[in-house]
Amino acid sequence: MEYETVIGLEVHAQLLTKSKMFCRCSAEYADATPNTHVCPVCLGMPGVLPTINKRAIEYAIMTALALNCSIPENTRFDRKNYPYPDLMKGYQISQYDNPLSQKGWLTIEVEGESKEIGITRVHQEEDVAKLVHRTDPSGESYSLVDVNRAGVPLMEIVSEPDMRSPEEAREYLMKLRSILQYLGVSTGNMEEGSFRCDANVSIRPAGSKKFLSKVEVKNMNSFKAVYRALAYEVERQRKVLEEGGRLVQETRGWVEEKGATVSQRSKEQAHDYRYFPEPDLPPLSVSREWVEQIKARLLELPDARRDRFMSQLGLSRYDASLLTVSKAMADFFESCLGLMPQGADVEKRAKTVANWLLGEFNRLLNATDTEIEKSRLMPQHLVEMLDLIDKGTLSTSMAKTVFEEMFRSGKKAQEIVQEKGLAQISSSSELDGIIEQVIAANPQAVADFRQGKEQAFKFLVGQAMKATKGQANPRIVNDLLRRKLA
Repeated sequence: MEYETVIGLEVHAQLLTKSKMFCRCSAEYADATPNTHVCPVCLGMPGVLPTINKRAIEYAIMTALALNCSIPENTRFDRKNYPYPDLMKGYQISQYDNPLSQKGWLTIEVEGESKEIGITRVHQEEDVAKLVHRTDPSGESYSLVDVNRAGVPLMEIVSEPDMRSPEEAREYLMKLRSILQYLGVSTGNMEEGSFRCDANVSIRPAGSKKFLSKVEVKNMNSFKAVYRALAYEVERQRKVLEEGGRLVQETRGWVEEKGATVSQRSKEQAHDYRYFPEPDLPPLSVSREWVEQIKARLLELPDARRDRFMSQLGLSRYDASLLTVSKAMADFFESCLGLMPQGADVEKRAKTVANWLLGEFNRLLNATDTEIEKSRLMPQHLVEMLDLIDKGTLSTSMAKTVFEEMFRSGKKAQEIVQEKGLAQISSSSELDGIIEQVIAANPQAVADFRQGKEQAFKFLVGQAMKATKGQANPRIVNDLLRRKLA
């Protein structure tokens, strides 16, 4: 039997506010000493009163608008009750049946095909504390609680179960993170936990509209992990059914080292969170004027920037899409174009810059696990190097060596060329003797060329480039070689 995969995603994104969601404690907890960014409110002490962080609400509305959601005029916060060591109050302030926004969509592209993924809701809540698990020298395990994260503004984005493959889920997450980064509302860093994903995955007979038991998959901290976990889980569920087993509704955790999901707890019965309106916070009125003001401040989003790169700079859809996935990469690209010399061919330079960024720059960033913002290579470095190529000072082949050194050291291209003696040899008199040596040393190739074998000429050019360690000007080598062979 053929089965159809059904995937829905719940994403939690920490918001880039200075203070927490319901108190004035600093939200910048990552490098802080444990339990130093705390107060009676985020510690969950009796009798304290929370107050709403307006900037966090604004960021959530920005996100909802970017995801084409509708914003109701009235919303409220609710108490979500459940006992867990990282939940200081015994309940989480969240939203339930009257969220901040609902009914939107996000468009993804997989294998050249566009698909619209429904957004059920975008709502606001608070993050929980962080459990730190340790083992002492005797082998005994224990856990510590760091409350610094408790109360940090958290935005939950819930999709419809519209994804039909792990590839679609990965593209959805990458597109969503890109939008959040463009808006400037979240870092979107999965490894640091500021962008977290839970997946609901099930399978059903192809053509069926009935949903079977779904499995919630947790503990995925990278796009690669999401893809691998979903691919594993889909295959596991198919195997269970093919062997006559029964799928159960449960929560499973992804174990990266094993490359597998493992059962954590059964969810045959839905958890009763006993939601009820938060009594310490008044209902929130969202005026149409405020929504329109926020809408007017929205920056250019990835799709619009991609289309502009295509229409104004002549880039292919493929190149424009890759450049605009990351706001940092797109900003770097545009900064390079802004440093172009007067009268330069914009489309030609745009394609050249795109090739270097999507090729060598991406390769070095991945190899060194470096974020663009922390790279020593600046836009002016690349522009200066391209100018040296245009002037004939630097060959294209040697430029890769210069580019890598700029990336590693932050030095300018001209400085590296002088230090390493990488200047291109463009003097005919200097190359003349080298060409004669190549001809004398390769009589068979010369004979083959004179018999009409063009491949032999390419071999001789290669020998000349090898003799000059790649520094000879290829155009001049070609001209001199053809003249001498004639």
